Amino acid sequence: MRYADLADSAWTWVLRQVRWDDAGPWIPEAAGGEKPERYVGGMHSGIGGLAHGLAELRLTRAWTADEENLAGAIAGRIRAAVPAESSITYFDGLVSSIGVLTALGEPGVEPILDRIAGLATVNGWPQSFLQPPKYLPDAVANDATLGTAAVLMGALWAARHGVEARALIERAVDLLIAEQEESANWRFVPRRFCTDEPGEMPNFSHGLAGIAAVVALAGAELGRPDLTDAARRGAEHLITLGTTDDQGFRVPRVIPWDERHGDEYTYNWCHGGAGTSLLFRALEYAGVDEVAGGTPAGWHHRCLDSVRHSGVPDRLYPGFWDNDGRCCGTAGAGDAYLDAWLRDGHDDDLDFAVRLGNALVQRAFRDDGTAYWRFLEHRDEQPLLPPGVGWMQGAAGIAAYLFRLQRVLDGGTASVARMDNWWALSGARPPRS
Repeated sequence: MRYADLADSAWTWVLRQVRWDDAGPWIPEAAGGEKPERYVGGMHSGIGGLAHGLAELRLTRAWTADEENLAGAIAGRIRAAVPAESSITYFDGLVSSIGVLTALGEPGVEPILDRIAGLATVNGWPQSFLQPPKYLPDAVANDATLGTAAVLMGALWAARHGVEARALIERAVDLLIAEQEESANWRFVPRRFCTDEPGEMPNFSHGLAGIAAVVALAGAELGRPDLTDAARRGAEHLITLGTTDDQGFRVPRVIPWDERHGDEYTYNWCHGGAGTSLLFRALEYAGVDEVAGGTPAGWHHRCLDSVRHSGVPDRLYPGFWDNDGRCCGTAGAGDAYLDAWLRDGHDDDLDFAVRLGNALVQRAFRDDGTAYWRFLEHRDEQPLLPPGVGWMQGAAGIAAYLFRLQRVLDGGTASVARMDNWWALSGARPPRS
């Protein structure tokens, strides 16, 4: 079966899950579910994520009339929600909305930046999930998905689309630099907001790797060597937290690790080498030549080697690689390898991207000309989870990877640039000083 055929079947299934209310289209988190109480327009598992699927599809074929209508309706829902939205996150909040509108080529980013700026406090953007007694009141996060680095990532992306964002970029930069520790570390939540010694999730999604990556990008875009150096020092601290051996470079998912956390290492976009590799592409983009005795390109390759030698995508034992989505599993890792192959031309990267694609083919559920995936929760008596619909944890994101894989194998080199990957793509170059 061609990857594109399976992708088309999955996309058909996704479109069949779309529902409508007075505000526009929505999707359940899993097939047959109810309308979400929050984050209806979010990128992670809401209707906003379908914008990224539509952007990928547009490189494969022209949209149908129904898809054109869906794209416009998604944008309308997003714009209408901005004045009341209080979340700033990359996953589901206002930063997510920047990504949705730019993916669709729709206007409306300027009011989002204004709304984000208006929500800022002296410490940044307090997060409602950071609650006492573990955290002090009005605690903020630093990370690239839920915190200040997410705002910086979104503002940089808006600026690349011609939107005036410098004031917000500089505000987010100042906040992050103020929170960098003497060790050059950044934590998920600054130590000063924690009531006990905070743990760390140091990979891309919630920790040092993602924060340092975005600071490096800001250094390049603003022409500020001090930011580039702060990011480089952060990367060097990250290397001290990880393991380097003949299987690459990997960083624990949680520090300090405990058996209750599951495997000490994982290999996905959010907490593993596939995502952490983006830090070293960002340093490369920023013109850094050396990190801890190696080149950024070398460290990037080591991150991908750690995934390649881990046993992924095989489910080696219960709890290992039970997810095929973009955030935590196969599709997200596959995109990292396609990015690497298109940029560097190493055949082992394309070979591994194909291996990941084959795993998705094998694990697909097929029904009435459609396809979807069901992840596993091995601790449940019935381990198969309901089929997810959206971008980060569902069929929309997996279909996008399969569309892209087929396009690459057919000789296509065009890639969809998003706020979380643009610097890693072939041809990414910093602005001239």
